[in-house]
Amino acid sequence: MGFVVTSAIFFLAGFIACLFSLLCCNRGASTNIFHLTLVITATVCCWMMWAIVYLAQMKPLINPILSGE
Repeated sequence: MGFVVTSAIFFLAGFIACLFSLLCCNRGASTNIFHLTLVITATVCCWMMWAIVYLAQMKPLINPILSGE
């Protein structure tokens, strides 16, 4: 899958997790904002980790040295 498709999947998963957090953990305005902040931060951190690993494979910093055998 491409970068854009997987990024859209992460966005969709984050949106669903935010809705799930609002529906299942409804305990007041400040608590809801705290839960949403945690869910959004977790989604963005997971997406950034995936994006860095994905993009690092496109142009690696270390080239393999092939032996002439």
